[in-house]
Amino acid sequence: MMMMMRRLKLVQFPAKHIAKSFRNSRASISITSMSRVQNSEVTSKKLFTPGPLGVSYETKAAMLRDLGSRDVEFIDTVKFIRSKLLDLACVTADTYTVVPVQGSGTYAVEAVLSTVVPRQGGKVLVLVSGAYGRRMTQILDYMQCDRIIIEGAEHDKTDIEAVQKCLIENPDITTVSMVHCETSSGVIHQVEKVGNAIKEIRPNVVFFVDAMSSFGGVPLHLVDAKIDFMVSSANKCIEGVPGFSFAICNLEKLKKCKGIARSLSLDIYEQYDNLEKTGQFRFTPPTHAMLAFKKALEELEQEGNIAGRSKRYKENRAVLRKGMKELGFQEFLDDTHDGYIITSYFFPKDPNFSFKAFYEKLSNLGQVIYPGKVTKADCFRIGNIGHLFPSDMEHLLKCIKDVCMEMNVKLPLK
Repeated sequence: MMMMMRRLKLVQFPAKHIAKSFRNSRASISITSMSRVQNSEVTSKKLFTPGPLGVSYETKAAMLRDLGSRDVEFIDTVKFIRSKLLDLACVTADTYTVVPVQGSGTYAVEAVLSTVVPRQGGKVLVLVSGAYGRRMTQILDYMQCDRIIIEGAEHDKTDIEAVQKCLIENPDITTVSMVHCETSSGVIHQVEKVGNAIKEIRPNVVFFVDAMSSFGGVPLHLVDAKIDFMVSSANKCIEGVPGFSFAICNLEKLKKCKGIARSLSLDIYEQYDNLEKTGQFRFTPPTHAMLAFKKALEELEQEGNIAGRSKRYKENRAVLRKGMKELGFQEFLDDTHDGYIITSYFFPKDPNFSFKAFYEKLSNLGQVIYPGKVTKADCFRIGNIGHLFPSDMEHLLKCIKDVCMEMNVKLPLK
């Protein structure tokens, strides 16, 4: 009889009972979700890579809610992000603007090149010293754009005299592009000196810098470096999550790019124009990634902005360098380089060493390093950026020592 009465009540008042059931289910799902997040935090691996990088628990937690792309709060979030990035670049909104781009860092590189290089008469000088400079040339080839390449050795900094000579000999060059920190090797190039050398000879040439793995962790003053367009990614030194990249653009130069773009979705002029008019993206934005990035920017400020973040990364690098030297590992770069984003190490010559086994054993211990990307040497890479601290570097060194002993690789290396 009681069962019949409950069924009758449900039929007579379905909305009330369904709502109550939904509330109970929602609470259960919420508790379960938070439990899973906390458990995943315990089992997460440490990422000693150039990206994707580890991020703080609070940055991950910022994604645990939904916002519509037209919500006032989300529009304000985008506005906050754009403004804060200008501050980090040491520029103001009257001369520069920030254009976020859905997708990885390469999307932003392609967006700038496809929007900035003139369709008629465009010619790009690409300064190549590794995989990411070569990627720029690939993009230009897809665009069927005229380009000249100055390719230096992977362990050398940009040859500024060669750049100036090329500009003098090729007065039709419209754009110069280069990578700030070439993460295939770890070289940090002197973009300030390059930019000033370019503008001294050709003031109207557009200077484009890929600062993907350096911006937010390495001081870079766009005006002092004469940079017109710079790109970076959410999931690098600012320690957000993957999902979008951004271009910081000289306003005067950007406004001259209307109608140039070879792509609808990667047209950074139209993206900028729509953000200015409506505060919104033209197409679906990465809402959760941007909520996380806002939190990451707040954490960056709490750490002391770029000065504080770079201090931690340098400390990480110092611990790693000392420990790896004691173990006998040799760095790919010599002592003339002072980069601290990522370090490349030669494979040991010990016959018992296998990178595949080395990588897998470290990964099983929760330590993820990266394969090498230089073309003329067998190397692996260890990153110092992301949510890593000196204690993490010390633990990694212990794991490396343990794995080498397990593989019968004699330490210190000879």
